[in-house]
Parts: sequence; C-alpha cells; structure tokens
Amino acid sequence: MKYESLAQTIVDNVGGRDNILSLTHCITRLRFKLKDESKANTDFLKSHDDIVTVMKSGGQYQVVIGNHVPEVYEAVSHVANIQDEESESQQQASSGSVLSRFIDLVSGIFQPLLGVLAAAGMIKGFSALFLALGWVTEKSGTYQVLFCYWRCFILLFPNIFRVNCS
Repeated sequence: MKYESLAQTIVDNVGGRDNILSLTHCITRLRFKLKDESKANTDFLKSHDDIVTVMKSGGQYQVVIGNHVPEVYEAVSHVANIQDEESESQQQASSGSVLSRFIDLVSGIFQPLLGVLAAAGMIKGFSALFLALGWVTEKSGTYQVLFCYWRCFILLFPNIFRVNCS
C-alpha cells in the first residue's frame, strides 16, 4: 500500500490500535474517537509532512490529511485491523439513550456552522457600527461591499447547512 507507513505513523501516534474506539472520514479528515486523547501525540502528528494539521472537535480527534484521505483511511483501517469488527463506540452508540444520540447528531451538524454564523454576525455588526458612527453611508462602496459579504454568508447558509447534514 502506498500510504501504509503514514497509516502506521498515525495509528502509533493516536495511542495505538487499543486507543481507537472508531474511525470515520470525511472529504479531508480522518475522524477518530479515542478512549484517551491524552495518549495521542498531537505535536508529532502536526509536524509530520503528510499531515496538514490535527484538531479536536466535537469529541473527535481529527487528523487533516487532504484530498487523498480515502486511501489513507483504507490504509489506517488495514494497519489498525478495524475494518471487519464492530467498534466499541458503535456498540456504545447503539446502547446510548435516544436523547443522547439526537444531541450528538444535532451538535455534529451545527458545530461546523458556528464560524459562518459568527463571521456573518461580525460583518453585519461592523457595518451597522460604521453606519451609526457616520463613517459610511448606505450608498458608499465600503458599506455596499460589507453588505454584499453579509448577504453572501446568509444566502449561502442553507447550502452549507445541507452539506453538513449529508
């Protein structure tokens, strides 16, 4: 396999096979659920040439790989020998309460959207502040550009939401 050495490095530095509860991936990231995140060597993984960065978000330990993540996912699954067995997290998820699973689903959908909402709010807030202070008028180019950026965020929000839901 082309990515076997990278996969072995990732598995070793997330705390080994025994520390991995589950592994999934999206377009650019490997998403681990770990038993103990303190066993992961985040600094080493961040400094590795083939890894863009490492993030901890929503109870997941995310290793950002880039566009070739499906191949790396297959290699990590092979190295960690987790492709054929039901992981402990899947067993826990199926035995967890319905409310807990629902909250996990909703928070997983909305967490990536917080940045978009914050950016739109900041842009709208600054444009309103500049308008109130008299620094710009509604016809000035600066206000029009800020308003256009804000509208882009707001109008594209449903599409970004759809992508996160899928």
